Amino acid sequence: MMKGKVFLIGFNEEEANAVKEALKGLSVFEIPEYCRDWIVGDVVEKAETLSGSCYWHLRKFVIMHGVDNETLKEVIKTVRSLDLGRIIFATTTETSLTWKLEDLLDELMAEDEYFQALRWAREQGARKKGPFLDLEKG
Repeated sequence: MMKGKVFLIGFNEEEANAVKEALKGLSVFEIPEYCRDWIVGDVVEKAETLSGSCYWHLRKFVIMHGVDNETLKEVIKTVRSLDLGRIIFATTTETSLTWKLEDLLDELMAEDEYFQALRWAREQGARKKGPFLDLEKG
């Protein structure tokens, strides 16, 4: 049995409903824009009382709280299978629970851009093998 909470940001109504349907058995909540200045721990604590659409951010986030490793993998696999575009997946940490939601989202976007750039650089390196570009040789 899957347990934990899943929070959505940046999904339109149709997409949010599709995620909720696909993740039956988990508590899935939309985080409305009025929570952007809240501490993440307060968002988690007050999840059941939140109301409103999560469709206020340009990027899509799925933030998981209190999920085990198997549930984490299942959520990512299931949501990706819905083909809803690029989504940033994250879990809460002891530290992130003390941050403002907007600060967490900014950090997640920065990390996502970093890893996208790293992936792009690796792909470029794989295409342009040469004595000066092969950084993997010792």
